[in-house]
Amino acid sequence: MSNNMLRNVLIGAGIATVGAIGTKAAVDYFKNRGEEEAPSESQGDRTAASAEEVSFAKVEDASLQKFLDVSFGEVGRYVPSRPAKVFDYQGKQYMVVWATDTKKNKNQMLAFIYTPEGRKMLASVGYTSEMTDYNINLDETPFAVEVAGQKITTGKGALKGSDEADFVLA
Repeated sequence: MSNNMLRNVLIGAGIATVGAIGTKAAVDYFKNRGEEEAPSESQGDRTAASAEEVSFAKVEDASLQKFLDVSFGEVGRYVPSRPAKVFDYQGKQYMVVWATDTKKNKNQMLAFIYTPEGRKMLASVGYTSEMTDYNINLDETPFAVEVAGQKITTGKGALKGSDEADFVLA
């Protein structure tokens, strides 16, 4: 059932996927910074079998770019810099996007949750090697943002610079 919700989120966001919806141990899924392998279409969509698993979709880069252009109203301002994570974890649907902000010349990690009311931003982290700024509201989720060696679940502020911001299990 939750895969239908994940499919609806993808369709609503105008995001095309590569392959079917797959499952993976959540611990492994969140550790992976690289591209997920596209789940086989022949197996059909899969549903997480336990609370320790995540159902995920591999996103087509071109549709992710369109999503960023439409969401932020400025074509080409945000350009994907790392594979997005679009997933269902414990019955809730999320999307995490890493992009380069070409206007402010910094990296950006944006995390959203999908609710019946629509998409809600949970985390925005801007980072360069000199400075990191963040606005994070993950305290009602099982997640944190790991940046500059710290796990942050809530708050707004700035830290030393970082080359990465990760979306992790708290």
